[in-house]
Amino acid sequence: MENLLVITNCPDEQSANAIALAVVEAKLAACVNILPRVQSVYRWQGKVESASEILLFFKSTAASYPALETRIRELHPYDVPEIIALPISHGLPAYLNWVAAETEK
Repeated sequence: MENLLVITNCPDEQSANAIALAVVEAKLAACVNILPRVQSVYRWQGKVESASEILLFFKSTAASYPALETRIRELHPYDVPEIIALPISHGLPAYLNWVAAETEK
């Protein structure tokens, strides 16, 4: 089972908490870390923007990723949310097994 770290940013705590709760309840992620405000600088529609955002780290699996991405997109307030999945190449086996078990349907 390939484990993934999926990342997104939200504009506020309310949307971050709603997304985190929904995906864990649906077993699309075993755990979601909600990090305090980060400052993002990015180019959007031809202009450089700056925004304070809430960072989310989802622990999931490659098998759950398509449904996880779909659910994040459904709940996310941004038109084009950042959704990035990174493979977890190494980790504590017991933890990685727990992630896999908690995302099984």
